[in-house]
Amino acid sequence: MIQIDLKGQTALVCGSTAGIGRAIALKMAEAGANVVLCARNKEKLQSLLTEIDAINGKANGYVVADYTDTVQVSAAAALAVNQFSPTILVNNTGGPPAGPANSAPLEEYLNAFQQHLINNQIMSSALIPGMKEKGWGRIINIISTSVKAPLPNLGVSNTIRGAVGNWSKTLANELGSFGITVNNILPGATGTGRLTSIIANKSSKQNKTIEEVENKMLAEIPAGRFALPEEPANAAIFLASDLASYINGTNVVVDGGRTASL
Repeated sequence: MIQIDLKGQTALVCGSTAGIGRAIALKMAEAGANVVLCARNKEKLQSLLTEIDAINGKANGYVVADYTDTVQVSAAAALAVNQFSPTILVNNTGGPPAGPANSAPLEEYLNAFQQHLINNQIMSSALIPGMKEKGWGRIINIISTSVKAPLPNLGVSNTIRGAVGNWSKTLANELGSFGITVNNILPGATGTGRLTSIIANKSSKQNKTIEEVENKMLAEIPAGRFALPEEPANAAIFLASDLASYINGTNVVVDGGRTASL
């Protein structure tokens, strides 16, 4: 049986107090990595840190950053590097509000660009020098299946996710020779707070019940169910390991078969 062993590595997991980010942080700890949590709520970070410490008993920690503030993100990235020297970076944050692209306020585009691409760049830029020095590193971006096919009524998200996908591929080309891989995980409909919000929004706008909206979404998924947060997290653990050392610059779709394209 193949087991993922991340002992000796330190993972900085962004957006780690809820949903997929939380699941990834726990999985990293189970695989033996030190884990540095990053989110905006200090109390939630401290609570999760207690859970992480109980799993691996290692030198874990956290940094606080609100992703609407690039100054905070830069400070958190610098602190994480100075105190923990992470070799694995998981870029992850909540998605933009739902709605059509043509009527979205300019502010939504600007906010989404900052919270996703700009903050990913800040975090990556802080960690890359240390990865280069060690000759090993993993950058894993949690994006969306909209990188492959735009999703209805997620105009701003579709736009920004595509930008992050191309940014990631460019980084992969630039960093591969240093032993650093850069890959994306594209989750489909996953049982998180964001999915609950999307379903509620559709229910309100379409004048349908929550159950009707859920059933329509489930009918589009060959697996017949929504993903558990642990399922995209499993992909992240694999990409972080030496088992994935020759996988670079690609998208790993975790959507139960929903996306029509390969």
